[in-house]
Amino acid sequence: MSSKRRGEITRLLQDEGTISIADLAQKLGVSLETIRRDVKPMTDTGAVTRVHGAIGLPQHLGEAPFELRMRENAGAKRLIAQWVARTIRNGESIMLDTGTTTSFLARELLQHRNLTVVTNSSDIARTLATVNGNRVFMAGGELRSDSGAAFGVSAIEFVSRFSVTHAVISVGALDASEGITDYDLAEAEFARTVLSRGARKTAITDATKFGRRGLVQVCNLGGFDELVTDQEPPEDIVQALYSAGTRMTVASKHS
Repeated sequence: MSSKRRGEITRLLQDEGTISIADLAQKLGVSLETIRRDVKPMTDTGAVTRVHGAIGLPQHLGEAPFELRMRENAGAKRLIAQWVARTIRNGESIMLDTGTTTSFLARELLQHRNLTVVTNSSDIARTLATVNGNRVFMAGGELRSDSGAAFGVSAIEFVSRFSVTHAVISVGALDASEGITDYDLAEAEFARTVLSRGARKTAITDATKFGRRGLVQVCNLGGFDELVTDQEPPEDIVQALYSAGTRMTVASKHS
């Protein structure tokens, strides 16, 4: 059984790039202690590498930070993106901030036509520009080396000129008391602006961000219309969302 699980661990890592020990235990239906016993010989031989409380395949760990984050929980992010993409119609307008889950959404929108897209992400702009009659507007400014995204006053002023049907942000951290927070002031300010420009305000995140708290608040749980995620949040977050009048969709229940 241990050998079979190690094969499953390798398969999951090939799909997702990196994965936490807790997520591995949940996906494989065994205890944390069992997973740690299975993983130890794999790390001892160099088949996998430990990184930030998780494990990853060595060939993925030399990638750029954004590309590495794209591999983390990729299955969950793709599931969320697929659900959100189904709620967006051809010809509509959408504003997206930079983030791995919004980048997955951009890829799921490749079959849509005649979209108007506003973003600060070079990855999202590159994905959706020049295809299917889309119009893509990208905020200007210096692009960050880690994410290829523009931030700051000029980026905020640019996107503030637009009013869109769908405003979608990627969540850095979310808890019941502080709502959505981020670890970077500029990213939090930009996400807050994005939400203010949409008729429909949507926050998207995989379950790993629940219970975390960043340095800067983006908004409280009443500051957006809907949370789309891959797993049911903890009860305190569910109750806080209900009290705030914010809808919640668990994409796995609709796949």
